[in-house]
Amino acid sequence: MSQDLKVVRRQKLRWRIRRKVHGTSLKPRLSVFRSNRDIYAQLINDDNGMTIVSCNSRQGEISAILGAKIIKSTEVGKTIARKAKELGITTCVFDRGGYLYHGRIKAVADGAREGGLIF
Repeated sequence: MSQDLKVVRRQKLRWRIRRKVHGTSLKPRLSVFRSNRDIYAQLINDDNGMTIVSCNSRQGEISAILGAKIIKSTEVGKTIARKAKELGITTCVFDRGGYLYHGRIKAVADGAREGGLIF
């Protein structure tokens, strides 16, 4: 039962990042998960262990967008920023989840910054 080395490597990176990054109710953690097809983002309050806001590329208005996955990732970032602003959240801590800060992960971060989140 050998596991894929890429999965094990990402899990170790993820644990290392999570030791340093912690979200509160005033400054939640923006966690990003990337699958081969879709991307998911959520704002998490680690003090309570609760998800405050979530968004993904499978939602109606985002999945209707035709184009590359990076374009959808940028829209996910903008949407989560809009939802956070409605709840009065302006700042957050970015958790890249063990992925390199490149491509779709960077697109989510840039979209969230365009939407008004500060991190």
